[in-house]
Amino acid sequence: MLDALKDVVRKSSIHVCLINTGGCNGCDIEVVALLSPRYDLEQYGIYVHNNPREADVILVTGAVSEQWKKNLQRIYAKAPEPKVVVAIGNCPLTGDVFNQEGCKIYAPVSDFIPVDAEIPGCPPRPSEILAAILAVGPDAIAAKGRQKQ
Repeated sequence: MLDALKDVVRKSSIHVCLINTGGCNGCDIEVVALLSPRYDLEQYGIYVHNNPREADVILVTGAVSEQWKKNLQRIYAKAPEPKVVVAIGNCPLTGDVFNQEGCKIYAPVSDFIPVDAEIPGCPPRPSEILAAILAVGPDAIAAKGRQKQ
């Protein structure tokens, strides 16, 4: 009985994986704030994983540095279909303050992997991040043949 209930919850949940490609971690702090009682990410059926193989949505923060160019594509390839990516903050969109002459920062992240939603800001508010996940996440799980919330 308990296993059947867990299966129902898993099938209707959105699983996200957070990837920081280099930056100040300001956006990461805002994502972590979503786990606090104020936003309570799990009440929406959204769960954070470290493994991209379990993710419906990949959250990318930080400017793409030299060492992340290939790693980002490798991680993206490991995620199951359909691959949904949300770029969080100015860094993955423009490189922001890290994109200086002589630096090895590559922007936008969409040059390396397809991006489904972009959230500008330095850093964007947790409510904006949550809205973006809820905008693209249900379609991702529906495309995988699971229930749409």
